[in-house]
Amino acid sequence: MSDVTVPGAIVPSRSDRRHVRSGFIRLAIGGGIVAVYWYSLNLVDFDLRRLVEGTPQMLSWVAKAWPPDINGLDLLLLRAAETVAMALIGTTIGAAIAAPLCVLAARNLNPFDWLYLAARWVLNGLRGIDSFIFAILFVVAVGLGPFAGVLGVSVHTAGIIAKLWSEAIEEVDQGPLDAAMLTGATRLKVMSYALLPDIMPALTSVALYALELNIRSSTVLGLVGAGGIGQELKNSVDLLFFPRILTILVIILVMVTIVDQLSAAIRRRMI
Repeated sequence: MSDVTVPGAIVPSRSDRRHVRSGFIRLAIGGGIVAVYWYSLNLVDFDLRRLVEGTPQMLSWVAKAWPPDINGLDLLLLRAAETVAMALIGTTIGAAIAAPLCVLAARNLNPFDWLYLAARWVLNGLRGIDSFIFAILFVVAVGLGPFAGVLGVSVHTAGIIAKLWSEAIEEVDQGPLDAAMLTGATRLKVMSYALLPDIMPALTSVALYALELNIRSSTVLGLVGAGGIGQELKNSVDLLFFPRILTILVIILVMVTIVDQLSAAIRRRMI
């Protein structure tokens, strides 16, 4: 039976129908987002009343933490230096691992699709598993101490740095690279003389940023026996020794602030 148009009837135009359809789609997406958040809040047992009820206990702990305990300050400073060293060595090893990986993960340098995809999957795996988890595995493998922390930091950092370095490589202007290739230069010479000088500031900035992140993350690796000042923090928390906890937190804050300022100053000089 054919459609009959009633004289005088208002027929929605195609743009009107498209507008209504897009409105329904936006409504459905908004409802889905609300449903996801509602389910997530229930899944994590989100309850502000418990926070309000626990606030007096937290305030009593803060009161007990003053004045800070500075006995054994030399040991805490040594553990802080151990944390910085753990992050520094781990970042350096991670950067060394990332150097060949970032070349394989850069599409403009790696002509083999299967190798490119394999490298990307490796980087996703290294970045997807936190250094905290890697530290737990390495504590089992090599025993307690900062060496396990260094290994955990280096493996996770390799994934982060290689991912960011490969993106920096892919963003460079392809013209100079093609011109260098046309002169008969090998791929290694092209990377050394045409590519590396152009992206070196970006590579250095990424490495410094990774170092900042690793110093922050290394402060908690001691919770799994990977050494550093996190080990002293865990011991103090287990004993509910609040004055010493405050001292450790102040040391961590000062340590992270100094590293952030130094890193920012180096990046400013590079611009």
